[in-house]
Amino acid sequence: MHDYIKERTIKIGRCIVETKHTVRTIAKEFGVSKSTVHKDLTERLPEINPDLADQVKHILEYHKSIRHLRGGEATKIKYKKNSGKKREVLAAGKA
Repeated sequence: MHDYIKERTIKIGRCIVETKHTVRTIAKEFGVSKSTVHKDLTERLPEINPDLADQVKHILEYHKSIRHLRGGEATKIKYKKNSGKKREVLAAGKA
């Protein structure tokens, strides 16, 4: 494994432990794909730093346990935004 990959993996692991951000957020921060972040955290980090990997694993499990709630919340927000726009269009059409 290249040194830059090891460094990135450790940085990502520390960042997720400190901030508790999601994989998507961390991926945007580091400018890599979420698949890369996930692979770094689940496959590479245990080989490099098992203690940090254990902490990260607990955070990832927590995010996985609440993802159905996050998805529902995102959908709710999406439809609230869209229904507001429809009302504006309807009101403009009547005027």
